[in-house]
Amino acid sequence: MNFTKNKDLSKYLEKKFSLVGRSPVFLKQVEVMMGVAPTDLNVLITGETGTGKEVFARAIAGLSSRAKKPYVKINCGAIPETLLESELFGHEKGAFTDAKQRRIGFFETADKGTIFLDEIGELALGTQVKLLRILESGEYNSLGSSNTKHVDIRVIAATNRELEEEVRLGNFRRDLFFRLKNVHIELPPLIEHSSDVPILTEFFLKKLSKKLQLPFHNLSPDSSSILSAQAWSGNTRELKNLIETMVTLEKTTNITPEILRNYIKPTLPSHSESYKDSPSSHLRHIPSQENLAASELGLIFRSLMELRNDMSELKHMTHNNGLDISEIRSQIENNSEQRFEVLGDEVAQFDLSLIEDLQFTEIEKLMIEHLLEKHQGSRVRVAKSLGIAVRTLYRKIQDYGIDK
Repeated sequence: MNFTKNKDLSKYLEKKFSLVGRSPVFLKQVEVMMGVAPTDLNVLITGETGTGKEVFARAIAGLSSRAKKPYVKINCGAIPETLLESELFGHEKGAFTDAKQRRIGFFETADKGTIFLDEIGELALGTQVKLLRILESGEYNSLGSSNTKHVDIRVIAATNRELEEEVRLGNFRRDLFFRLKNVHIELPPLIEHSSDVPILTEFFLKKLSKKLQLPFHNLSPDSSSILSAQAWSGNTRELKNLIETMVTLEKTTNITPEILRNYIKPTLPSHSESYKDSPSSHLRHIPSQENLAASELGLIFRSLMELRNDMSELKHMTHNNGLDISEIRSQIENNSEQRFEVLGDEVAQFDLSLIEDLQFTEIEKLMIEHLLEKHQGSRVRVAKSLGIAVRTLYRKIQDYGIDK
């Protein structure tokens, strides 16, 4: 289904479920969601904090045949382990010291409907066993009761953890993992679909203008560029919070570059800081209106310098991890050095052959294979060695077809 051409459907999803985005990587997950929603299959939604896992869960429940039945959300990480089983499955009077009356659990409350288990990776192993029983047979026992109860329920689970690694470490049951993962929706971080930032911003602005009774203003191209260039480590939630803060304090939806400068740091973080595994994730300098051209040129220069640092760090990592860089570069021809000048009198000597000739993907693939063997298949240790997120490593392993 082509969501970009089906404007009515896009507007419906935006209005009904706040599903906003037009980038291919985002629409791919929307397409999976639309396909699984009418079924009774269990769904596992993964992604970083703030990527919209709960939004997708509500959409799945709202588009299903159970839409008019109960929808119950539980944050498994927010309830103490000692109370979680009682909250999920209920308890009988006298089941424990403070059980002065019978309590109906969330599963019983959600019977015939949908239950959303957020932060599923936080469940204790004992609770995982009981959840697996419900998924397989619909049966469970309340605490303090020998009577078996039965529920007809659909389970949607979400986590920002790498469950494959949790399974390998013995923290999460393999059978439960595969039972939950009938369908897997993997939400990308906002930095991977930054083209959606202006659309999301205007969506939040419209909602706030209505709530605060302010006139709505479209986002200017300059403001759009500035917002799209940010790292958004907190993803869509961070963007939403920023917009709410600016509009509430400034009492306007006309978000100008001048206003943005008061709320966004106009500095480029050092290469050693977070998000170094994503070349596009660095905060970029916000230029002044008077010196826009010079600032953009400076930005290009800094980006190239960052890329040179990336290549230097890559060579450093290969040396530290015992991989001979000369073996990888044996087939690369030696090109003459090319140099260029930027920013008037500031001259930067930059070896362009590092970019033009070096087969980066081949080096990266060989490094990952080498480190997987060195660390006996531990994705966590390999990701730590490379300085990237485990989730990023899993994606690279899949992209490169590495069988380890």
